Amino acid sequence: MFSSTEILSKINTYLKNLPYDRQPQSLYEPVKYVLSIGGKRVRPVLMLMSYNLYKEDVENILSSAAGIETYHNYTLLHDDLMDDSDVRRGYPTVHKRWNPNKAILSGDAMLVLAFKMMQQNPNNLSAVLDCFTQTALEIGEGQEYDMVFETRETVTEAEYIEMIRLKTSVLLACSMKIGALLANAPEEDVENLYKFGEMVGLAYQLQDDYLDVYGDDKVFKKKLGGDIVSNKKTYMLINAFNLADDRQRAELQNWCMKQDFDRNEKIAAVTHLYDEIGIRQLSEAKVTECFNAAQKYLDAVNVDENRKHILRSYIANLTNREY
Repeated sequence: MFSSTEILSKINTYLKNLPYDRQPQSLYEPVKYVLSIGGKRVRPVLMLMSYNLYKEDVENILSSAAGIETYHNYTLLHDDLMDDSDVRRGYPTVHKRWNPNKAILSGDAMLVLAFKMMQQNPNNLSAVLDCFTQTALEIGEGQEYDMVFETRETVTEAEYIEMIRLKTSVLLACSMKIGALLANAPEEDVENLYKFGEMVGLAYQLQDDYLDVYGDDKVFKKKLGGDIVSNKKTYMLINAFNLADDRQRAELQNWCMKQDFDRNEKIAAVTHLYDEIGIRQLSEAKVTECFNAAQKYLDAVNVDENRKHILRSYIANLTNREY
């Protein structure tokens, strides 16, 4: 079994050495740029760890792992463009460093490259591509829901959970499933690993929402409070409205309706309301609930517990992070 650090090193080396020998090179410069600025590489790490539960030759599926990471970064590139974000992982976004048209075209190239990389391993290819294609469609659906929710007055907790499942969780689940498929894992294990990744994804996104409010700004790698400032309908805001008394609900509504406000004042006021209502504890409990559900799916995977230990440790660190 390889450690997560060893797996990450293999992925980073493979991505660094990917050839971009097609023309025009100007199309591929943003692709190389996006893949060179790092990140946790969670999805390819999970794919290789899933595979490594059954087989040791993880180098044989590095092309598939690179495909999942390329696809993930393609979605981020287009997210940044839609959100007009200036920075990603401390570096200028592609549409800021180049221009929006370049971001669209190079992003499209990344999508095609991702599928090309995914096809390089012929093992269970039909099932792998079915999973990858279904996931790509679901992520687009999740992104659309996220945009639609911005214009809706109310969103239910169930709708929000389904949106983040589609937008975030299914790609982690897909990574786990493809790793298992490439290792010729039993069908029941494949599905349990998919569900495991799905629940981990929910825990991860809910934790991300939580850290945007309660994270340590010295270690959290983006400006805190952005969800509050933009009135983003997160699990936290939805439940704050659901659980607030009349006074608290009126105050929340007032802050959400304000067009002219001091950023720090709004963040402090809404955070204080969250504290009063018990949203911090509720969010922590939801993350734990999703994490525990994930563990049950991993428990059901028919692999020796010693082989699951590294994966369990990696996920525990992932869902108990400070950034």
